[in-house]
Amino acid sequence: MNTEDMREMTLQELQEEYVKLRKEQFNLRFQRASDQLAQTHLIKEARRNLARVNTIIREKRDG
Repeated sequence: MNTEDMREMTLQELQEEYVKLRKEQFNLRFQRASDQLAQTHLIKEARRNLARVNTIIREKRDG
């Protein structure tokens, strides 16, 4: 999902997306800790997606 799509979402949808991404990040970290994660770049991607969603949520709340 790109930032343009995220900006069109409502605040409620963005918060749901944030929760979904946090769960995904947790699962990826758990897989890495147990040596089951072959694609380690997914952790970095998940962290950046979380930051994007969090930034857009903050923008919508403040402005």
